[in-house]
Amino acid sequence: MNNDHQYALILGGSSGLGLASAKRLAASGLNICIVHRDRKSELEPFFSAINEMKRFGVKVISYNKDALKTETIAEVINILPKKSVKVLLHSVAKGTVKPLFSEDGTELSKEDFVITINAMALSWFDWSNALIKSDLFAEDARNIAFTSEGNTKSWKYYGAVSAAKATLEALMRQMATEYAPLKITTNCIQAGMTRTKSFGMIPGSEQIAQFAEKRNPFNRLTEPEDVAKVVELLSSDKAGWINGTVLKVDGGESLR
Repeated sequence: MNNDHQYALILGGSSGLGLASAKRLAASGLNICIVHRDRKSELEPFFSAINEMKRFGVKVISYNKDALKTETIAEVINILPKKSVKVLLHSVAKGTVKPLFSEDGTELSKEDFVITINAMALSWFDWSNALIKSDLFAEDARNIAFTSEGNTKSWKYYGAVSAAKATLEALMRQMATEYAPLKITTNCIQAGMTRTKSFGMIPGSEQIAQFAEKRNPFNRLTEPEDVAKVVELLSSDKAGWINGTVLKVDGGESLR
């Protein structure tokens, strides 16, 4: 495909699955626009990754701003050319990890659910809708978001994120049908357990990782590159008839 004027717009792409996907898409020839939120002291590895992507001869734009704010959406939309967004990848990982009930009162509140669902699900719709209204999606575009096995399973501390992932997948099904006439496919990728910065924030994450490694048929955790390869596949012309699907990229981990 001719990618000279096409972009992959990645929300939450400064580390983990988002950054690995950005590198893969840059290697395929897509220009990259990453919206992320990081402290300045944490940016050195990200800047190195940007230089690495530029070696493929593509443009790389980064916005260290809150992807949940309407002004950020407006600013990004204003700099991207019409019909240029080949891929929108939602990789926002901002949520509250607490139990539903706690003896010391540190349990989830309704506000925690609202903040998490808005960040990890509804923001995908906000960006998708804004790109459509601004005529920024390219023809035969790809709309992709990351979900997790917590979409159907109950894990301690994961209640708010689980609710967000369920909402995300409901949105995916709706967008897959309603955006199809616009020549946009919409899918979710369910990655296996991956050691990312957001995963490390879950209490007991190391024990969770060890258990996941044991139950995976390949006896290893999913790597960001495993997932990035499938993002690249879904973004290609070969995946034009995949729509409305939760694609598992976990080596069979969820089978056990």
